[in-house]
Amino acid sequence: MEQRISLITLGALDMDRLAAFYEALGWKRTPSPDGVIAFDLLGQTLALFPLEKLAEDIGLSVEDLGCGAATLAHNLPGMEEVADLLARAEKAGATILKPAQDTFWGGYHGYFADPEGHIWEIAFNPFSPLRDDGAFRWNGYGDAS
Repeated sequence: MEQRISLITLGALDMDRLAAFYEALGWKRTPSPDGVIAFDLLGQTLALFPLEKLAEDIGLSVEDLGCGAATLAHNLPGMEEVADLLARAEKAGATILKPAQDTFWGGYHGYFADPEGHIWEIAFNPFSPLRDDGAFRWNGYGDAS
């Protein structure tokens, strides 16, 4: 298995509401088959899929599927952008879980939950600069451009 994630699927209770939230943050939908709302990312896609259909596809009940202890992260090129994006997310319907603040490791971050509880970390990491195209590079891994 290659070290990459191709698709991140969020089980959604209200597809339209959740899609509207991400669109309010400036994301654009990409054409997708019926029943799936997709947003292309840099080398990945974020998909919204009805929670009950996701559980059915996996072969679990919605209760057994539950909520995993996972977060999604969005890194920014500068510290000053973190609080701005958290404010935009809150205006779009997110709940701020942790306001923008310094981290113990030398970065700056905060957390929000989207309208259905999916948790996002919004961060600036001075040790992991973004490429010119916005791609994240853990600890500067790979070519700088």
